[in-house]
Amino acid sequence: MAKKIYHQDVSFWYVERVVFLAAGSFITTSTIFSLSGHFNFQYFTLLVGVMLINFSLTGYCPLAIITSRLGLKEK
Repeated sequence: MAKKIYHQDVSFWYVERVVFLAAGSFITTSTIFSLSGHFNFQYFTLLVGVMLINFSLTGYCPLAIITSRLGLKEK
């Protein structure tokens, strides 16, 4: 029996996809700034991580609320 590989549909921008894109972009950008000498950006990376943990435990995500109010649909 072949194992299925999880694959997300990329034909439309859903709220969840935008949240993952924003979180990845925030973490990548703040890490680059931290490595280039702006060490206070580590706090921003920490904030994004805390919000991701908060979302996984409580289901509350401010970015998802904002994007859904802008008209994006949930999956």
